[in-house]
Amino acid sequence: MLADGSSSTDSRAYLMRQVQDVEPWDDTEAGQQADVLSWISSGAPLYRTRKPDVPDPHLVSYFVARNRGGELLLVAHRKAGLWLPSGGHVEPGEDPWETVVRECREELHATAVASRIVGERPFFVTCARTRGEGAHTDVSLWYVLDLDTVVSYDRREFAGVRWLAPQQILEEPIEGLDPHMHRFVRKLMSGL
Repeated sequence: MLADGSSSTDSRAYLMRQVQDVEPWDDTEAGQQADVLSWISSGAPLYRTRKPDVPDPHLVSYFVARNRGGELLLVAHRKAGLWLPSGGHVEPGEDPWETVVRECREELHATAVASRIVGERPFFVTCARTRGEGAHTDVSLWYVLDLDTVVSYDRREFAGVRWLAPQQILEEPIEGLDPHMHRFVRKLMSGL
């Protein structure tokens, strides 16, 4: 059941509204938002049904935790070999926010607390090609969480975690991050 009380048969319309409500930061996000809306309305499969890449593309929920000091949490994702936000694949019929709640519990052993910036709605939308075996396109809805500490995390999936000030992230080479991370940080900084 989706957060708005609709059934999975209404999930495309719900996702369309969620994506339409994201205010694009730049021309890149506007173009990707249009591509995502077209993909959702096309009737193509939305949810991953077989690891790692079937169907290609498929829906992902990312979440960036922010502490009271304004630092953002990145995780060293073992398979991707990159510093990324936490997150995971949206299950068939699952509300993308519920994916955030589930993945926060599984990956960071913490309770997801929606940020005051946008609440339980996506803040940023991207399409990115993954790296490595089974490369595919992730259609990602990015959420912002308020989270002050991470005591433990899934060490099978992550080699480490670190809190960084937004400016520190912008100083990191993009090759070691999600390809949209710098843009996300700039958008987040503009909305504070």
